[in-house]
Amino acid sequence: MRFIGDYQAKTDAKGRVFLPAAFRKILEAEGELTLIIRNDIFQKCLVLYPESVWNSQLDNLKSNLNPWNSKQQMILRQFIADAEVAELDSQGRILLSKKKLVYAGIEGEVRFLAMDDRIEIWSKQALDDLMSQSDDLGSNLEGLFGNE
Repeated sequence: MRFIGDYQAKTDAKGRVFLPAAFRKILEAEGELTLIIRNDIFQKCLVLYPESVWNSQLDNLKSNLNPWNSKQQMILRQFIADAEVAELDSQGRILLSKKKLVYAGIEGEVRFLAMDDRIEIWSKQALDDLMSQSDDLGSNLEGLFGNE
């Protein structure tokens, strides 16, 4: 499953937001009815996982952790404790909890950014600011793949 695109939307007074139709279409085609949402570990945004992708991420994390190591178990605890189930309602909306809205600084306008097999949910202003500060994509790709 691969998502592409960058879409804008608005939350309502209850924190509900329409998931972009392009993303809903992919989820429906894959039979993914349950979504998992958690805070991103690097940025002040939210990450929306289809349940199968979440389960794969969790399996990958667990396979790299020692159940007899207290620090590693704390990593797992923190990763899971922050997750919430987010199901699409009959109108194609998800509910973002107050806690999630506050974490991501979302106050109305949001941007849904496809990140391969997951979707990031950003405050529109936060993502606009981040993207305007980013280095030139062409230069970065040249650095990764160029013949230097």
